[in-house]
Amino acid sequence: MASNQENNNDLNSFFEEEYGSLKRYIQSKIKQTSESDAEDIIQEVALRIFSRPLDALPINNIGGFVYGAIRYKITDILRSKKRRVDHQEEIEQLWTDFTVKFYDGSSSTYPEQIRQKLKIAIANLKPMYRDIIIAVDFEGYTYREISRETGISSGTLMSRRHRALSILLKDMEIQELKKLTYEN
Repeated sequence: MASNQENNNDLNSFFEEEYGSLKRYIQSKIKQTSESDAEDIIQEVALRIFSRPLDALPINNIGGFVYGAIRYKITDILRSKKRRVDHQEEIEQLWTDFTVKFYDGSSSTYPEQIRQKLKIAIANLKPMYRDIIIAVDFEGYTYREISRETGISSGTLMSRRHRALSILLKDMEIQELKKLTYEN
């Protein structure tokens, strides 16, 4: 029976030798997964495995154990994505409607106060998020065009934009909650 130290050494070796294969495996299972997202999944699974209690049973089949853990993590991610997809499509449509109205001068639909809050919220985003929002939603660039210019994959750009939209939505919701709290 292997000791905990031997198990950790075997796990370290496995992750070092199979890192590229693990990334490709993740990317084959989850559509539009960027390289950094796959790396995040590997790191999260590795952290969970290496954080096991000292008295845990030794791992006899390291490859099977690691791939199984990654498969479970992918399942969790896909479940949470399914829940978010319905809302994401609705958010996407609202965002499209908003950007059209934001720049066509119809301030009767969106009061100037909301327009200003959104401008501030966009300005406060991290540059990588702010840039993708401005390029796609306000300047009309496609992901493919931005990818050619920057060398960043279209999948990564889409992921960044969706994160940026989520951040903006949360920021605007928080501002609205604060407004309601102070009015009451």
